[in-house]
Amino acid sequence: MADYLTVALICAKTLAGPDCSRDTAIDVVIAPAPSPVACMMQGETLAARSNLVDRDTNYLKVACERRRTAALTPTDSVVSRSP
Repeated sequence: MADYLTVALICAKTLAGPDCSRDTAIDVVIAPAPSPVACMMQGETLAARSNLVDRDTNYLKVACERRRTAALTPTDSVVSRSP
């Protein structure tokens, strides 16, 4: 499993760069990446190939994120008891 995610955010030009996030983006593209270097290279490729961006009205912001995994915790088994 890839440890990183390449996250490409397409944001409106009226939105400041620091305010561009998954919540405020017009569109979000996510792809797995095995390392930070691969993540950045993939981000550059997404930027170059992106036909989702209308450069007059929006821009592309690329970020690399460490993949988060939920911790699994053992649960007690449920035992049905008759009255």
